[in-house]
Amino acid sequence: MLPVTPHVKFIGVDDDNLDLFEGQYPVPNGISYNSYLIDDENIAVVDAVDIRRCSEWLALLDSTLDGRHPAYLIVQHMEPDHSGSIRAVLEKYPEMKVVATAKAIAMLDNFFDGMGFSERSISVKDGDTLSLGHTTLRFITAPMVHWPEVMMTLDETDGVLFSADAFGTFATSNATEGWDNEARRYYCNIVGKYGSCVQAVMKKLTGLPFGIIAPLHGPILKENLAHYWNLYDKWSRYIPETEGVLVAYASIYGGTAEAARRLADMLRSRGAGDVVLIDLCRHDVSYAVAEAFRLSRLALCSVTYDGAMFPAMHNFLHHLAAKNFSGRHVGILENGSWAPAAGKLMCNALAEMKDMTVVGSTVTIRSRLHDSDLASLSSLAQALAEA
Repeated sequence: MLPVTPHVKFIGVDDDNLDLFEGQYPVPNGISYNSYLIDDENIAVVDAVDIRRCSEWLALLDSTLDGRHPAYLIVQHMEPDHSGSIRAVLEKYPEMKVVATAKAIAMLDNFFDGMGFSERSISVKDGDTLSLGHTTLRFITAPMVHWPEVMMTLDETDGVLFSADAFGTFATSNATEGWDNEARRYYCNIVGKYGSCVQAVMKKLTGLPFGIIAPLHGPILKENLAHYWNLYDKWSRYIPETEGVLVAYASIYGGTAEAARRLADMLRSRGAGDVVLIDLCRHDVSYAVAEAFRLSRLALCSVTYDGAMFPAMHNFLHHLAAKNFSGRHVGILENGSWAPAAGKLMCNALAEMKDMTVVGSTVTIRSRLHDSDLASLSSLAQALAEA
């Protein structure tokens, strides 16, 4: 148990041996499932945890309660990494009522049969309040951030915003590494598709009195909230943070990789900003997506394989499109020993995204980068540097 304010206690648990979050995102440093207890005349618990850490969480909750009984379980988000322990906690405290949006209450039966939720739930709407005695809670619906049933909860008394998955990160609760990188990777890959919905919620939150953000993953944010707020604003409007170029390449035998490295060197020599080189075959795609969101330009370099893009490049562009990625200038380099086709297919994929501008001419190499290719590669680097 960790005090957040005199009335709010952190009762979350860390998961330090999970390899893939949501079955797809590497979490080398682990992740937390955050839960909070609001200690008042009527005690409220804000969100449960993943079933993986249910026993640990229930023991911590029991110790914090010290013989008392909670009145409410506030369910902000029904995804199993937060709702997985709902059955267990309601069976342990049968008088506890669930407070959630109507959509969340409707979802409960999807996950937990035979619990009789209609008799023990309180449906709340945007702007509704709940008094716990000393503390007043205000509920703020946050549809599609990133499920339709999501809400946030504002403790108006102590100034704590329980922000659900917003402002969360791929990190444990006591992480010492910087917030930005893993929070960006979390946002872009999990929430990124729903930028307009994030913007809508941020407008609701503007001007509300809170000095602490308590998310469902990672550290509680207590200082320099403007920094986190400004990053969320940029990410949700698909505005790059940094001037620079992500050079993302997919190579089989090293020919395309060498061309990508030479292109990166040319970009650096032209002052193109922060130039980042990523091997799409050897780095998880979530890192490449996060860098694409961060930087202002892209260079896509792919070998042709079975008459198509190499699978790693296809996967990268699929993920960008799925997250509604938009508004970048892009350079194209293709490789093909006898029938190069990757360039056209990459352009076709970009055409399916919003406000993507291909700059310069596609550079085509045959198996390897040759001296005769350097002029066209230099022209592409110049076009990207000036974009």
